[in-house]
Amino acid sequence: MLKLLALGPFQAFHDHSPLDLGGQRQQAVLARLLVARGRAVPVSVLIDELWPGDPPAQALSTIQGYVSRLRRALEPDRAPREEAEVLVSASPGYALRTEAENVDTWLFESLVRSDQGDDAAVVWERMNQALALWRGPALAEFADLQWAAAEAMRLDELRLLAIEHRADAALRLGRAPAAIPDLEAHASAHPLREEAWRLLALALYRAGRQGDALGALRRARDLLREELGLDPGTTLQRLERDILAQAAHLDAPAPSAPPAGARTLRGSTLRVVVADDQALVRTGLRVIMESEPDLELVGEAEDGEQAIAVIRRTRPDLVLMDISMPRLDGLAAARRVLSDAAPPKVIMMTTFGTDDNLYAALRAGVSGFVLKTSAPEQLIAAIRAAAAGDALIDPAVTTRLIAAFTGRSDPATPPGLNGLSDGDLDLVKLVARGLTNGQVAETLAMPEEVVGTAITSVLDRLGLLDRAQLVVLAYESGLVSPRV
Repeated sequence: MLKLLALGPFQAFHDHSPLDLGGQRQQAVLARLLVARGRAVPVSVLIDELWPGDPPAQALSTIQGYVSRLRRALEPDRAPREEAEVLVSASPGYALRTEAENVDTWLFESLVRSDQGDDAAVVWERMNQALALWRGPALAEFADLQWAAAEAMRLDELRLLAIEHRADAALRLGRAPAAIPDLEAHASAHPLREEAWRLLALALYRAGRQGDALGALRRARDLLREELGLDPGTTLQRLERDILAQAAHLDAPAPSAPPAGARTLRGSTLRVVVADDQALVRTGLRVIMESEPDLELVGEAEDGEQAIAVIRRTRPDLVLMDISMPRLDGLAAARRVLSDAAPPKVIMMTTFGTDDNLYAALRAGVSGFVLKTSAPEQLIAAIRAAAAGDALIDPAVTTRLIAAFTGRSDPATPPGLNGLSDGDLDLVKLVARGLTNGQVAETLAMPEEVVGTAITSVLDRLGLLDRAQLVVLAYESGLVSPRV
């Protein structure tokens, strides 16, 4: 699918190799047509919005050239004189015509806005599917263009609605304790959203924490008065009265079973796919996993194309992917796998000398790297760490990556990390240096469970898919530098 919800440039339509969509202005044409959701965008509007106030004399022919190249990229098999079916001419301009499920942003909005009915399990599944499409700040590549900034704000509001719909479903399914950490982070990041405070207070109450629930409502009242000079709305006021009265309708329903198809990694078998063009490597990994009762090798592949087919057929929990393979390399294959809904964790297997590819893999959202020369126990530990969402960047690889970045001495809060507290920044620094949750917990004298919750909260506030992307952001922003 085309990635408008991505940290990096557009990548591909669903089920196709990454596309060459040209430079940033050419990509901006495609993005603007995607934002129009099938409606025609006049050429004059494209010109005004791509070159605000100062279009070049040849702007019209430039736009036509962009459209021509985009058509070749989007429909490579179309005959030269055959009518375009995706990027079409629609007087007085152009339009993008395709099914909603072929574009992440369209599918995302469709899932969030769909009529959910009263089935909490259905809502939970749909919101998880929608949020899994979110790869980072929307339209970040075009943030200086007014139309893109407005669309990014609209999409981010939909993301917040999806988070709240999912939390409400969790409460209706009897999963209040599990919802509390995410709701704490959500309310802290968006303190003027009364629905966030309502859900948090209700979750705390249903978890047997009546005092904390009332405390959350008091925090909401203080913040609203301080920031807006307003009292909470009637919904929060009524909830406070009901909590004080221990109203029966606030009682939690019985906990439900996890949704069908949900992955429960702890205490169950981890299903793994191995993709490597060397038979000896595949055999070695097969032998290693056969000795571990909680690991199941469910598929093997010799190249990137085979890997994608095997992964989509077997739906594993985790993939070990060689970064260099014939036909389609591991990096391109990983990008396509990670573009699917509810993708598996992907670990890249590598040797030294491919720092650029490793960096690109981190940006794509892989869970980390292992060296092919690692000892068997290190490989097993890496698989389990990635499946649990823990750190998975081999310290030796991390050292090489750090050397590729230039940092700042004693930087102020980097722009990409604005809004994080000093404690959050300390946490990010430790994660960026390759420490596991256990090592971070020991360093900061915190329970390991609290560390995991805090990292999840930081990822959510920054709109990141995986902690590996947090590592990239820490280096790019100068929070961690080669001199540290």
